[in-house]
Amino acid sequence: MQDPARLTATAAARLIRAGALTPGELMDACLARIVERDPAVRAFAWFDADAARRGAAAARPGPLRGLPIGVKDVLDTADMPSEYGSPIWRGWRPRADAAAVAWARQAGGVVIGKTVTTEFATRKPGPTGNPHDLRHTPGGSSSGSAAGVADGFFPLAYGTQTAGSVIRPAAFCGVVGYKPSFGTINRFGMKLMSESLDTVGVMARSVADCALFAGAVAGRDLGDPDVRPDRAPRIGICRSPAWDGAAPETQALLPRVASALVRAGADVVDRELPSGVAAIAEAHPIVSSHESGRALGWELAHARDQISDELRERLEFGLAQSAAAVDEAHAVFDRAQRAFPGCMEGLDALVTPSAPGQAPAGLAWTGDPVFNLIWTSLHVPCVTVPAGTGPDGLPLGIQIVARIGEDRQALAWAQWVASAIG
Repeated sequence: MQDPARLTATAAARLIRAGALTPGELMDACLARIVERDPAVRAFAWFDADAARRGAAAARPGPLRGLPIGVKDVLDTADMPSEYGSPIWRGWRPRADAAAVAWARQAGGVVIGKTVTTEFATRKPGPTGNPHDLRHTPGGSSSGSAAGVADGFFPLAYGTQTAGSVIRPAAFCGVVGYKPSFGTINRFGMKLMSESLDTVGVMARSVADCALFAGAVAGRDLGDPDVRPDRAPRIGICRSPAWDGAAPETQALLPRVASALVRAGADVVDRELPSGVAAIAEAHPIVSSHESGRALGWELAHARDQISDELRERLEFGLAQSAAAVDEAHAVFDRAQRAFPGCMEGLDALVTPSAPGQAPAGLAWTGDPVFNLIWTSLHVPCVTVPAGTGPDGLPLGIQIVARIGEDRQALAWAQWVASAIG
């Protein structure tokens, strides 16, 4: 049998149901990998091997029975610290799990530990390196979740996205990331920064894993993406208004993917976004920074000196916005959300870059979310799948986007695209 730590979640779940693998054996394999690699990768904000073993031994029946889950440290856990990537909350122990964590446990999942996030999932990066090359960022803000899935620490992980914090790190680390339609996974118990944008998402090693995980915790049937549709899709290749920011590897990747989709039988056309969508690039930081400033009112009042200079600058920018500027930024979102279905007419999905290119060198910056913030602002489902490598051998991803609420279709077509591009 393949090393259990490298199994997809769906494969591990099948083996556990069949009695060919126990939750304890799966956990031990993941723990061995963590002991070997995490001193260098540093994916965990909190980790206790004995607690993880006890969790595996007590795993409840359910679709996620025995599957280890990394939980981004902006989601509360009753039995582990929740520090939100900030020294302000060092050692904080909530009384209750976040809803997403509670439902994962109810479905049989085992929380293996808390994963590193940037400060309040917003600015200052943590210490996590990219498993493919530790000199490069894993992306952020869901840094530890992406790195841990990629390096065999756990098959499933939670991330959150305000701009690109699920899709971009998943792409940088060569795993699958799924940002659902806004509100699909309950946010209660999350350290919320932007009430208009924050979305709980998931990362895994296959599209089917993401469907299994998100469906179980959201109480939705997201289908089995491994079941091939009875027809090829109609796909729009969307460079988006951010195309000028694409690195050479991404400029080469998109037409290569389009050619592979045509060879696989897809009906492929170029598709531009509606006029006005480009304005999201300026509206998004106004909304996200303003809402984050309001969300961190207590921290600003009582622990301002423990907020990093980088984050404090963004909060002050947001709080300085006039009511008229904030209202207009929200109006930009509203107009774009109403216009987007017209862009999708006659299509099943859009295919667009997941990130400007491969993961940048260094750990001081987690990369540019320019290819993500439009979709987050539109509230639509997005899936990134691995799509080859960049000039330094680091992973590249390609992003599949569908209409709001069409998450099952987004996942199905994402797997079709993944299969077509190999």
